[in-house]
Amino acid sequence: MEGSSATAARIFDLRRIIGGLFVLYGIIVTITGATDSQSAIDKAQGVNINLWTGISMLVLGVFFLVWLKLRPAAAPEPPREPTAE
Repeated sequence: MEGSSATAARIFDLRRIIGGLFVLYGIIVTITGATDSQSAIDKAQGVNINLWTGISMLVLGVFFLVWLKLRPAAAPEPPREPTAE
């Protein structure tokens, strides 16, 4: 039982979910920014906003995943059984 709760604590750690989503969306937005047309860049006053936003999302997602790797979630302590007095 202790092994399964420790595994569940690692799987459902929010840093993994948030980091994974930011990396996934960061890849999509970065590819979109890399393939933007000049007219789309001109609409944003000459800034390739999709590219910069995608790179920022990738950096944030990698930060969350590195944080998870460096400081993993501690397994919850098992409940104590009441002692008879």
